[in-house]
Amino acid sequence: MEQGRVLIAIALSFAVFFVWNFFFVEKPDVEQQQPTAVEETVAETQTESAPASSTMAPAQSGDAFVAPEKAGSKDVAAARTITVKTPLYVVRISENGAVFKSFELENYRELADKNSARKNLLDPAYNGQNMKVSLADGGLAGLDAAVFEADDSSDTIMVTDMERTLSFTWQSESGVVVEKQFTFSPASYLIGLELAFKNGSGSGFTDRAAVEIQHALPKTGGYAFEGPSALLNDKLEQVKIKKIEDNNRLTGSFKWMAIEDRYFMRSLIPAEPVDGVVALSVEDKDVVVCQLQRPERTFLPGETVTYGYKVFFGPKSMALLNNLGYDLGKAVQFGMFSFIAKPLLWFMNFIYSILPNYGVAIIILTICTKIVLWPLGNKSYKSMSEMKKIQPLMAEVREKYKNDKKQMNQELMALYKTYKINPMGGCLPMVLQIPVFFALYRMLYSAIELRHTPFVLWITDLSAPDRLFEFGFSIPFMQPPYGIPVLTLVMGATMFLQQKMSPPPGDPAQAKMMMLMPIVFTFIFINFSSGLVLYWLINNVLSISQQYYIQKKYA
Repeated sequence: MEQGRVLIAIALSFAVFFVWNFFFVEKPDVEQQQPTAVEETVAETQTESAPASSTMAPAQSGDAFVAPEKAGSKDVAAARTITVKTPLYVVRISENGAVFKSFELENYRELADKNSARKNLLDPAYNGQNMKVSLADGGLAGLDAAVFEADDSSDTIMVTDMERTLSFTWQSESGVVVEKQFTFSPASYLIGLELAFKNGSGSGFTDRAAVEIQHALPKTGGYAFEGPSALLNDKLEQVKIKKIEDNNRLTGSFKWMAIEDRYFMRSLIPAEPVDGVVALSVEDKDVVVCQLQRPERTFLPGETVTYGYKVFFGPKSMALLNNLGYDLGKAVQFGMFSFIAKPLLWFMNFIYSILPNYGVAIIILTICTKIVLWPLGNKSYKSMSEMKKIQPLMAEVREKYKNDKKQMNQELMALYKTYKINPMGGCLPMVLQIPVFFALYRMLYSAIELRHTPFVLWITDLSAPDRLFEFGFSIPFMQPPYGIPVLTLVMGATMFLQQKMSPPPGDPAQAKMMMLMPIVFTFIFINFSSGLVLYWLINNVLSISQQYYIQKKYA
């Protein structure tokens, strides 16, 4: 039983750092479903200048849409890039495709330095096609290479006190006009997008309207999900980048699709849930492409078909996303124990609203969590204290029956019974606390509130590893920047002290293994964010205090 207790303790310890990544990051492949029919929003077109509405009817003879001559006809060389500035972001839109070329956030920086460049949600090294409009089956010749024409001659548009719209128009050789109208608000990350197909040709065509988002993401693992996601049939579906090849089509009713990274997301939101397909692919340079394809329909001659969307490019802030609606808040997930992590995040932000320092908020949150779990800790440390009392008797039994394992175990069980000790009593309370530990780890790792947030002294970014000084040379096992991981070293010392206070295993080999655990954990933590290390350090200090109190009480 003693051996089992030690093995369980070791397994539980390592699980905190390794096993949870398997449970909380890895997602099952999405089960494909057959798409259902969806009603499109199409408007009866009365005249050339009539605006598109949200209903559809066949065009009447004499009232049919007539395409303007050479509407929006430009070549690539003449295409402009228009900059739209709001208090929240700066977006650059090219007439070549009417797509986003960059999207910079005003309130977030690339680095912790406040003077660094604004955070760009689109990879500047990749000439992407975000908000590219297409027909999935290629029913409109020239659309993929379309150069649109903006309705505003300004190269810079300021959106400061009221909404502004910016329209882009392109006409095919056959007379079909495609219009993309963006609506920008000074106080919201949400951007309106209205897509209109105005069929001024003499014939209809059948196809599936599609809009895509793209972003370059490395195919690397992490403790936070990175990759394409969608709210499909009211359930969040996330596909890891390495799984896209095998799971490249999501079908069902979509509220939104997105490409996520640790702190930000890029999302396309239909005005109403739409039954359709999200096609996934990975192009060169690890570029993830998500294309939302609507159901097939026929674009009749003289008709105007319109589709409404919202676009969200911004931070994965739970409070912000919940306020925006569309169930965007469901994108903020912290694994299996998200139902624990989300209240903890809310409470941390509440503490911050009173004491505006997230390092202090983490400390108070850790203390409050420890208070809640105090009874479980007491049971665990009481069991350890009782086990420590009978260590000499257990040593005698092991020595006496060292050549008879069966008899030794029987005598140990009798010893436990005599002194009314449960050998698993120290482990079971640990098991019950694991969900809270997992939830806190995932929350502290992924919370955007901690990104580039200073604490005290040399800790200038709670989302990055702590480094005192900066060396000009590399250090084994350490990711840059290279320096002294003060918090991590102190945390390792507290783990060593806590280990010394616990009853040693009877097996000398196991005892040595347990004593190596603080060293192993120190190396593991060396590249963890300082917010995570701070939590673990404070938790260790509180655990040592509680353990010392219990040992004195039951000495």
